[in-house]
Amino acid sequence: MANDLLTRLKQGPVLCDGAMGTLLYAKGVFINKCYDELNLTQPDLIRGIHQEYMNAGAEMIETNTFGGNSFRLARHGLAEKVEEVNRKGAELAREAADAFNLKKATNVLVAGSIGPLGLRIEPLGKTSREEARASFRDQITALVAGGVDVLMLETFGYLEELHQAILAAREVAPEKPLVAQVTIDEDGNCLDGASPETFTAKLNDWGVDVIGCNCSVGPVAMLEAIERIRRLTDKPLAAQPNAGIPRSIEGRNIYLCSPEYMASYARKFVNAGVNLVGGCCGTTPEHIKSMKSALRMTDAKGKPGGFRVITEAKRESSITPPPLAQRSNLGKKLAAGEFVTLVEIVPPKGIDFRKEVEGAKFLKAAGIDAINIPDSPRASARMSNMALCLLVQQQAGIETVLHFTCRDRNVLSMQSELLGAYTTGLHNLICITGDPPKLGNYPDATAVFDVDAIGLVNIVHNLNHGLDVGGNPIGSGTKFMIGVGANPGIVNIDEEVRRFEYKVEAGADFAVTQPVFDVSLLEQFLRRVDHHRIPVLAGIWPLTSVRNAEFMKNELRVSVPDAILDRMARAPNAEAARAEGILIAREMLHKVRGLVQGAQVAAPLGRYSSAIDVLDGIGGSATAAG
Repeated sequence: MANDLLTRLKQGPVLCDGAMGTLLYAKGVFINKCYDELNLTQPDLIRGIHQEYMNAGAEMIETNTFGGNSFRLARHGLAEKVEEVNRKGAELAREAADAFNLKKATNVLVAGSIGPLGLRIEPLGKTSREEARASFRDQITALVAGGVDVLMLETFGYLEELHQAILAAREVAPEKPLVAQVTIDEDGNCLDGASPETFTAKLNDWGVDVIGCNCSVGPVAMLEAIERIRRLTDKPLAAQPNAGIPRSIEGRNIYLCSPEYMASYARKFVNAGVNLVGGCCGTTPEHIKSMKSALRMTDAKGKPGGFRVITEAKRESSITPPPLAQRSNLGKKLAAGEFVTLVEIVPPKGIDFRKEVEGAKFLKAAGIDAINIPDSPRASARMSNMALCLLVQQQAGIETVLHFTCRDRNVLSMQSELLGAYTTGLHNLICITGDPPKLGNYPDATAVFDVDAIGLVNIVHNLNHGLDVGGNPIGSGTKFMIGVGANPGIVNIDEEVRRFEYKVEAGADFAVTQPVFDVSLLEQFLRRVDHHRIPVLAGIWPLTSVRNAEFMKNELRVSVPDAILDRMARAPNAEAARAEGILIAREMLHKVRGLVQGAQVAAPLGRYSSAIDVLDGIGGSATAAG
């Protein structure tokens, strides 16, 4: 394995480690402690953290020297220990990497971490450029003496300060690969206001070897910035986001992005052209382990496998799937402009499926168009929804809509199951990313997330064109109706609209929304996606209690107005609460009737009659609704 970072980056993505401070804090080191000094006072602790990250799969570890410059150390009375702190930090990482490499026959690289000075330099501050450069020079000299392979400038918000660090690095060790990473806001700009277009041009001119972003915001905003940077340079790129935006919980900053979520974005970063991937604040060895698994989806040369060629392969196919009206009864009704009705039936936790099949028969008799069956919702262990779909279609004689998630399947399994589902008569899908296992009753279960919902739509679209995951012909194509999810009430509506557009471009045929309790949010969402419009079915949920309403709002992130909560709270008993919930759902259905092409009505607690009661509100029966 190559020793030089730049050579490695040409061969494929390199995975860096995660946060040092996050783990030190978790291990009981108070935040008022000088973390860099721990290189001298608790070397075994630092060495152990390096070991944890390498065991998790990190291919490059960073020294515990982010704040090891003279200005930051001076705050702790350690200004005279710059050389000692940084050299020891490099030696600890070097020793840990060398021992690991010898044992595992691998080649983990060591990067010298260099952060900003923690103060403003001229013209915004009293510290001169020369003083800043001298401070960086002293730190870098010690890191090089300690044996680092790479110099990592990170979390710089001001370009002039970063420029001085770059000049110092080139003076001290021009032969060392130099990574320069800025920290950005949600718009992609540095703290000094420099846009990706501005700082990319400057970093190109200043001759760094790798350009990137770290810390800052979570993966979503960073990916958007990386996509802008990629258009402006052919240099290798780096991305090391925080595990989301921290939330203050009982006085502690907690980062809430799960390892699975970070792993899914590791793939997205690589597909966007990133060569060096890692994590910053809030990321742990568990995050790095999941990211490592995600990055294993590469070919022998380390290039992104499968997903980058999916959209290209679609253009090469000579097979065109039939129009919607010829794919399923649901497709026929949507193509005809009929108002379609779905009711959700959740699979049982055991093997007795009689209630669900009888419920489907009841719903068919009431005129429902199709039964929607989720895939282990809330990451709960339930009967296979594919098996229940087959049983419902065979024994109840009504068409089903199969939820298909990315959580539990790699891309090979996805293709196999999709082909099997189609050949057994399941032609309607809703492609979703899936709830992470930590939400369910087996939180230690391993998630896959090779792709997210957008990637899954691409895969199904390929199958409809007679192509496999890698873009190879498979003969006759499938004829799936491709559905996707949408959440008009989500806080980050810009990201939801962006993802919806990607889903439509990938091949989505229709969408089903999260439960609607605020029609104005649905109207706004529909206006914003009008240029990417596909048939939309509104989610309708008859609430059962005020607790149910609070759960929807606070735990499922569904927008439930306070007025709805108040109405449910005023119900004097359980029966009255259910009746009020049905009334609210009827009102919602009446209001959205002219906005959407159908409705998916939930049947909470398996009360299928509640769904019919809701649909009766628009015309006496489900059939009349059409």
